[in-house]
Amino acid sequence: MVLLVAAILGDTVNYHAGKYIGPKVFNANYKYLNKKHLIKTQEFYEKYGGKTIIMARFVPIVRTFAPFVAGIGTMHYGKFIQFNVIGGILWVGLCILAGYWFGGLPFVEKNFELVLIAIIGISVLPMVVEIVREKLK
Repeated sequence: MVLLVAAILGDTVNYHAGKYIGPKVFNANYKYLNKKHLIKTQEFYEKYGGKTIIMARFVPIVRTFAPFVAGIGTMHYGKFIQFNVIGGILWVGLCILAGYWFGGLPFVEKNFELVLIAIIGISVLPMVVEIVREKLK
């Protein structure tokens, strides 16, 4: 329960930080925050926001920015919290079950570093594929 609450609260705080900062970003000129990109992000979250919030939990780096950008893009909070809770339950549940099932395997115990590298590689793979696809267009 503690892990679940922490996962949900973490993304909720991140969302509200983005929502608080968002209007300031739209009214000022920041070197690294392009208003056109923020508008596109807002449109993206209107269309794919829920799926993004759930899937972002499983992708390192993206999980840090997805709730923040959802707040900046003014994704409706009711929609955000719904998918935040679903994503939190899936994330915590899968991590606990994976640890239980795989943690005692001799291969995992002897090659834990390789397993960690494989997990990171597999979780980043969808993002890499999408970047390559976008570059090839």
